[in-house]
Amino acid sequence: MTDAEQPLLLLVDDEPAQRRLTTALAARAGWRTLSIGDGDRAIQTLGTRDGMRVAAVLIDDWTPGLEMAELVRTIAVRRPNLPILILTANDNARAAVEAMRAGASDFLIKPVTPERLAHALATAASKKDAGELRRLTTKIQAPLDFNSIIGSSTAFRSALSIAAQAARSGVPILIEGESGVGKDVIAHAIHAASARAAAPMAAINCRAIPEKLLDSELFGHERGAFTGAFDRHVGRLATAHGGTIFLDEVSELSLDAQVKLLRLVKDHEILPLGARHPVHVDVRVVTAANKPLLGEVEAGRFREDLYYRLNTVQIVVPPLRERIGDIAALARHLLARIATQPGLRDIGITADAIALLTRHDWPGNVRQLQNTLFRAAVLCEGDALTPTDFPQIAAHLAEGATGTATRSSVTPIEALRMGHGQDREAAVPLYEPNGHLRALADIEADVIRLAITHYRGRMTEVARRLGIGRSTLYRKLAELGIDTAA
Repeated sequence: MTDAEQPLLLLVDDEPAQRRLTTALAARAGWRTLSIGDGDRAIQTLGTRDGMRVAAVLIDDWTPGLEMAELVRTIAVRRPNLPILILTANDNARAAVEAMRAGASDFLIKPVTPERLAHALATAASKKDAGELRRLTTKIQAPLDFNSIIGSSTAFRSALSIAAQAARSGVPILIEGESGVGKDVIAHAIHAASARAAAPMAAINCRAIPEKLLDSELFGHERGAFTGAFDRHVGRLATAHGGTIFLDEVSELSLDAQVKLLRLVKDHEILPLGARHPVHVDVRVVTAANKPLLGEVEAGRFREDLYYRLNTVQIVVPPLRERIGDIAALARHLLARIATQPGLRDIGITADAIALLTRHDWPGNVRQLQNTLFRAAVLCEGDALTPTDFPQIAAHLAEGATGTATRSSVTPIEALRMGHGQDREAAVPLYEPNGHLRALADIEADVIRLAITHYRGRMTEVARRLGIGRSTLYRKLAELGIDTAA
């Protein structure tokens, strides 16, 4: 890739040392950098010919000139489609929240890691999450254990059960599922439930590291191993000795790197670049892929012997559209975690808002739901999120973009509860205004009333759609005190 083909990052930072470091990290991720020392000059630069080529802006939170939120707001108005990233100290997250309210896309905590910056820049370049905040997993509390993971669908609970059982062994585990379903959450839970929990866990996104740097990043290198290798570097695999290594998007590894990973899995050895002798590394290997890895084997892009080594235990995580019934609990759980962030507060969510969220197909899965809730919580001025706090979702549904697969994958009772095919005001709420679950009898009574209304009092059809006999239906009507004219 020539210089002209590389995306251009506008770095707004007045500290020369940090500018050099960030520029080097961005270069490793395939970006050119244009450095500016203050916010006023940054705005001027964006209006020039060079500025029009800028693909993303990264602003340090202590940059001179305009206040950061005002700088973000000004840039967002002039270049509304330009991703704006914030680089902030851990104790200044409040400023980052204010910046996001002003239009920033994401924030990174200093000192930023190479893979975190690479991921943020890659997301900014692809704009695949347009309209939503970028990934926030690294910013919302600590990893969950199995008991804290939210989900009640049969397929999801089955995946968790397999993961919990396999966690106690030391065998390699392969986690498959679409992007955003929570493969990293399950990987961290596996580590926490294993005998290696007290040892380090290294999580690496193989896609986020440029191929030419992957060998050095994973396996390390000796001094003088290549041009620019002025010091010995210990790879990420060695730093996790005694613990767990989690390789996300493992299908992105080159065939050469796959050979070295196979040696690690088979012999617990790695060979750093330029080293004469292998290094023993005791790690438990957990990998993840967002597409069926066997298909990559059949296409010749992934080694068959490595696939079977990694696939000792396979866990398949279902997408969120196949577990719509979990959205209400997930939303409240994520909002509770979001509320722990500086500058944010406890905030509820109405039944109408939940009904709206359950009608969306969530192509970005739980990660997209989390980012959507984060954006809504940042901008909400009330005590609870309502449908008006999710304009992108509402607009998407209004355009008729919700896939038919979502509707066909739920039972009639679930469709009644979620409001599919009806006005969302007709959906049956599961929670009281105080956040507690409603009594089962009350929910059941509302579902039956809704069914009677929907099928215009045709009791045979109501019973059939609810999956019960007519005699059972009439008994429930009597027990619940429901008039058939409901």
